[in-house]
Amino acid sequence: MVDISSLLAFVLAASVLTLTPGVDTAIVLRALATGGRRQALQAATGIAMGCLAWGAAASLGLGALLHASQTAYTVVKLVGGAYLVWLGVKLLLASTTQRPVDPADAGFRPQANAFWQGLLTNLLNPKIGIFYVTFLPQFIAPGAHVAGYSFFLAGVHVALSLLWFGMLIAAAAPLGALLRRPDTAKTLDRLTGCIFVGFGVRLASSAPGLR
Repeated sequence: MVDISSLLAFVLAASVLTLTPGVDTAIVLRALATGGRRQALQAATGIAMGCLAWGAAASLGLGALLHASQTAYTVVKLVGGAYLVWLGVKLLLASTTQRPVDPADAGFRPQANAFWQGLLTNLLNPKIGIFYVTFLPQFIAPGAHVAGYSFFLAGVHVALSLLWFGMLIAAAAPLGALLRRPDTAKTLDRLTGCIFVGFGVRLASSAPGLR
């Protein structure tokens, strides 16, 4: 059973969250700058699959287990934070070279890796699982199958994310030549590296919850 008013409220709330800039947006733009539209789409697909995996886990109750277990949450967040810091530091180091930035040197190798980086960045972020556990139930229609409807809402969120990334890629793609200029690429490396390090430190030092 689908409650239209609740679904529309969820779409509105999820859209606002999707449009908020963060690590995912940085990953897609960096992939676009270094590998073009195809690599950016692969990164967006990896991000979506990571979110969908957390949506499935939340619907099966694994997200609630993560929310309840301090140890599990700590392990996942530390690994995820370390991964983001590692990517960020590599980008910052790459931006100090005198030659044009090679995507492989910055940890962004050809297209397959863009997918895996998007996927791992989200799989290693336990806040996504906790977000689904605490946020989705507010929009579950009365009488609906909780697990199934939770996964449906997670799928809606993922679809909105893919739509946004598609629009972002389409809008930024004409700037590809500019983004691949050495000076611009280095500036983008520094900015993206700082974002990764900042979010990595924030994730590693965070407590269970959405903040």
